[in-house]
Amino acid sequence: MPTVVLPDPPPAEFEQLLERRRRTGADRHDELWEGVLHMAPAPHSRHAELQIQVMDLLREPATTAQLKRVGDFNLGETDDYRVPDGGLLRLGPTQLYHPTAALVLEILSPSDETWDKLPFYATHQVDEVLIIDPDQRTVQWLTLGADSSYHRIQGSAIIDLTAPELATHIDWPA
Repeated sequence: MPTVVLPDPPPAEFEQLLERRRRTGADRHDELWEGVLHMAPAPHSRHAELQIQVMDLLREPATTAQLKRVGDFNLGETDDYRVPDGGLLRLGPTQLYHPTAALVLEILSPSDETWDKLPFYATHQVDEVLIIDPDQRTVQWLTLGADSSYHRIQGSAIIDLTAPELATHIDWPA
């Protein structure tokens, strides 16, 4: 992943770029990692197609478990957050930055940082991470262990669904 280092304060042109990204919504997937801005473009259309499908497939088990489904959202705080592709939240107040989640959804894209986000998710006590790989057509379900790292599991402990069940219901895009 390319890295750009800017002086502090950044040049006016960079501030203009950020403002233009805010105004047009191009910053929707940007993340702030310990004060470092990670600019992410909108994903491929097959990514969005999978996101909608998976969130639809999570509807019934999430409702049964009394969890709220959300699309991409801010997990963390104003100066350190990640934007997963979706998630399941415990019922509670609506907020801009969520301190944790029951489950986050990540759909792999070329050169994305999904695997690098796992320590952050563990620090924020995210119970489960669901990783979808459209190229390999695989579903990986991870749970947070007592050692504060994620371990692969066959099925969720928080909703009634397994990785193989979910994989068979996905209409994998070409």
